[in-house]
Amino acid sequence: MEVVYLYDGSFEGFLCCIFESYANREFPSDITPEEDSCPTLFQTRHITTDKSHADRVLRKTALLSGEAVILLRHGFLTCLEHREMHLYRLTAKLLREGPGFLRNLADETLLPVLKAVRHLEGEAQLLRGFVRFSEYSGILGGEIEPKNRVLPLLRSHFCSRFPNERFFLYDRTHREALFYAHGKAVIAPLEQFEAAAPDETEAAFRRLWKRFYDTVAIKERENPRCRQTHMPKRYWGTMTEFQDEDYFIAGQNPRLEHRGSGLPSV
Repeated sequence: MEVVYLYDGSFEGFLCCIFESYANREFPSDITPEEDSCPTLFQTRHITTDKSHADRVLRKTALLSGEAVILLRHGFLTCLEHREMHLYRLTAKLLREGPGFLRNLADETLLPVLKAVRHLEGEAQLLRGFVRFSEYSGILGGEIEPKNRVLPLLRSHFCSRFPNERFFLYDRTHREALFYAHGKAVIAPLEQFEAAAPDETEAAFRRLWKRFYDTVAIKERENPRCRQTHMPKRYWGTMTEFQDEDYFIAGQNPRLEHRGSGLPSV
């Protein structure tokens, strides 16, 4: 009988789905987070997250291939459609055939995961340069709108770059944030967030950055198509240099008006 696995959406929960599949000798037709589940004609099974079960799957995978562990961890962060089933098939093939197929970049099981992971890592690399921080009462804060869950890949970069600062980086797409203070970092869910409006000092620095951006540009060599190739337009919404005039006025936060009111301020 066809069965759909429902889990809590965590990486450990996904590993427990793999464990249950082998423990029950069944192949799920789908694996999906409980919050994203839809009514189905198939039997559903709620998989409980058990750290010991997740650790057993991870240890077994690591014994066969360290590269596969990285693919699983990073693959789970991607926006790949039906990523759980792609990663499940990858793990099943690894357990069945060993790690040899990981050297075949055209393998039909490996290829979609590999492409998704490369997209994730490429987006993280872009955002290392595209993140714009503002200061809120001594705390640095920034926002991003990535397609993939890139915060785990950005954590070490920004923690190393600002070791003596307190900062946060909010992922609007996935509603989670990276918080750092006193040498410790954590990524936590954050359903609702609205940054405070800038004070006079912050607004002045925003204007300075905008002026610098406009000044270094060479009008005669402007090439919008080339710029969008190196700086995709979908990232502009969180970049200081592309904001409207009101964004540079103290006490106003027009960038966030479209997201509604009643949200807590930093």
